[in-house]
Amino acid sequence: MSLAFIFPGQGSQAVGMGAELAEAFASAREVFQEVDDALGQKLFKLMKEGPEADLTLTENAQPALMAVSLAVSRTLEKEFGVAIEKAAFVAGHSLGEYAALAAAGAISLSDTARLLKLRGQAMQRAVPVGAGAMASLIGPKTDVALAEAAAAAGAEVGVCVVANDNNNGNVVISGDRAGVDRAIEKAKELGARAIPLNVSAPFHCPLMQPAADEMAEALSMATIIAPRAPLVANVTARPTLDPEAIRRMLVEQVTGRVRWRESMEWMATEGGVTRFAEAGSGKVLSGMAKRIAPDAEATPLNTPADLETFAASL
Repeated sequence: MSLAFIFPGQGSQAVGMGAELAEAFASAREVFQEVDDALGQKLFKLMKEGPEADLTLTENAQPALMAVSLAVSRTLEKEFGVAIEKAAFVAGHSLGEYAALAAAGAISLSDTARLLKLRGQAMQRAVPVGAGAMASLIGPKTDVALAEAAAAAGAEVGVCVVANDNNNGNVVISGDRAGVDRAIEKAKELGARAIPLNVSAPFHCPLMQPAADEMAEALSMATIIAPRAPLVANVTARPTLDPEAIRRMLVEQVTGRVRWRESMEWMATEGGVTRFAEAGSGKVLSGMAKRIAPDAEATPLNTPADLETFAASL
């Protein structure tokens, strides 16, 4: 069995996430306290109690999701002896890439929390609320080629690009409102369903360049070392252990496409991965894994029972 740990991104947050882990494991409580201390914020209280509207704010959701992922990975290591080196690869969806790097020891937990807080704020600052838009193109006819054709139509009237290539049947476009609206019309003509997403900013598109500039400055001062397992990066869908390449790709990722389908396909074929373990809140990535690599096993790790069962199966 070849294993990869995968780490979820924005949209997987929910009030109450991490609470069971904190109740059951001291190592999880330590993670949540360390993140609170790094941010000077009672983030774990917000995660446990809400309100949901505050948790969903990008600047809170990003470090919160990372904290749950790290609570899972640290508990696996400290309580069950499952080190990150058990994995052939780590990968994370958008902000999940930071969680993957923190879990693999490439960036300290406190630095990761601060970088994600800034990333969330910078993304929010980059585009006035309401000026940008994102939409999910779904359905059996939806693939990246259809999405690119729709985005090209949108780009005739505004900014519009493919933001997340999640899996065949689920591709997300992003840009300014006029561009995305036109792309939605084109996508429907081509046979896809289009669902406008309730997001606060148009992520992973050129409008995020001001946020990329802010992250470039912050990352230039961050300590990044080689991860303990290779990172399959969003922007290349290929593995790396090179700290300077990681630093560069974390900047590119802000405006660039999340190549999740390609990343998962590469791990399942070239990388020989037969089991994906989703460390963190929810099970969105496990669902995607089953669609992209149906011959591989996909296991969400959310609860104490999930962790116990997973550790016993190794």
